[in-house]
Amino acid sequence: MKVKVKLFATLKQYGSEEQEIELPEGTTVADVINLFKIPKEIPLLRIVNSVHVRPDYTLKDGDVLALFPPIAGGNK
Repeated sequence: MKVKVKLFATLKQYGSEEQEIELPEGTTVADVINLFKIPKEIPLLRIVNSVHVRPDYTLKDGDVLALFPPIAGGNK
């Protein structure tokens, strides 16, 4: 199956900003995070097709997975 993966902000150091990858059926979001060697201690927002999901979410053909690191800032 093919899944589009988007890495944002500091996560770009682990791979291309946007890429389509071939994955076996049954692959989870956590499997993709491990594939990109993103350290487990980095808290992530995991968005699939505009919906926040858990790491054990099983991806489907055509899904778009977006990974965001913690983001903070702005004026108080």
